[in-house]
Amino acid sequence: MTITESEASMTEAAPARGGALGLGRGTALYVAAVLGTGILVLPGLAASAAGPASIVAVAAVLALSIPLAGTFAALAARFPDAGGVASFVRRALGDTAARMTGYWFFFGVCVGYPVVGMLGGEYVVAVLGVDRAAVPIVGLAILVPPFIVNWFGVRVAGWLQFALTGLLLTVVIGTVAVAFPHVEPGNLTPFLPNGWGGVGTAIGLFVWAFAGWEVGTHIAGEFKNPRRTIPIATGIAIVVVGAGYLALQFMTVGVLGVDAGGSAVPLLDLAAVAAPGVGPVLVAIIAAVVTLGVLNSYMPAFGKLGAALARDGDLPRPLARGAEEGGIPRPALAVTGVLILVYTALMIGNGLDLTAFILIHTSNMVAIYAAGMVAAVLLLRRGSAGWWLAVVAAACTAALLLLAWQNLAVPLALAAAALVVAAVKRRRAATPETELRKDPA
Repeated sequence: MTITESEASMTEAAPARGGALGLGRGTALYVAAVLGTGILVLPGLAASAAGPASIVAVAAVLALSIPLAGTFAALAARFPDAGGVASFVRRALGDTAARMTGYWFFFGVCVGYPVVGMLGGEYVVAVLGVDRAAVPIVGLAILVPPFIVNWFGVRVAGWLQFALTGLLLTVVIGTVAVAFPHVEPGNLTPFLPNGWGGVGTAIGLFVWAFAGWEVGTHIAGEFKNPRRTIPIATGIAIVVVGAGYLALQFMTVGVLGVDAGGSAVPLLDLAAVAAPGVGPVLVAIIAAVVTLGVLNSYMPAFGKLGAALARDGDLPRPLARGAEEGGIPRPALAVTGVLILVYTALMIGNGLDLTAFILIHTSNMVAIYAAGMVAAVLLLRRGSAGWWLAVVAAACTAALLLLAWQNLAVPLALAAAALVVAAVKRRRAATPETELRKDPA
């Protein structure tokens, strides 16, 4: 089923809804969803790929994220629904495409959830000097609090998120402030040690860092006056996140130089140079705040989406409880918890080599973004600011899809599963008619 332009306009004119999230907590959720685990690992990886030019890579991905974030904000403000991107795709491209999008997020993107916990575990273990065998234990311990918090609803999670994001910003600002006097201009040359190809690699890495703008679409109905609050929260988050990543990348290459890419814990090295003795404590705070903040942002999104998919018949009906505004989707959260445990077990069995799981996560994100931007072009009023942002974002995500083609096996498998479900539903729908034809009585 598709929606016409006039129907879209009618929907956009709907009165604002009264949720629990205001501008402060809403902005906190967006900031924590995007300014996440990337600050723990990506500055070093990007510096290894592109040297000082990794700063350009950060700026480029930030520029690319603006139309994407703006489009999601426009969609969430006009069509607030727990189904998020899947609901937008349903309106524009029909049930089967929406089912694919929902499966990509619920089953595919969910792979990244335990990755975040394990990354946090790696950092905490490195900071404390504990044997690496403790990483799975620490990682699992990090996964538990966000699940418990969200079991009691988004209001509790929102206040916690506000506090966590405040701590995160304090840590980022503090790190930049104490590191600035240690910047060596000589560390910024040669600026392009690996050429523009290295910059391209760094851009690909930072796609992980700037993912997360779609999270707010799943809880849009929880915002107070979403048509006003969501765009403002998104705009503030873009500025905060962009400034944070740019400043940290500059400090990483400016202070650490060629050593920036040689460590799995670059912020530990940065803090040790900038503030010996205090640095390890600072990094431990960063790891705890970042991982908990990101996980706390994504958990309600998974729960609400799972409930919305069940509500729409794409998952078992008992999981639909809590899809309504203000509802707590405990059945869907329980299923999400089981998925996370399964993925975590697979990661541990894989020797905590997270590369494959990160690629699964990012390839599903690219597929979701591509479908979401196509839907946005069809749904938003032609010629509006949101529509133009969607056009630009659609072109950008198409390019990302081409770059990710080697890693699209899991998204394709989930798409095939969605097609099978569609075929089963059509067959069940046709069965009563067949029986009626056989026995008119």
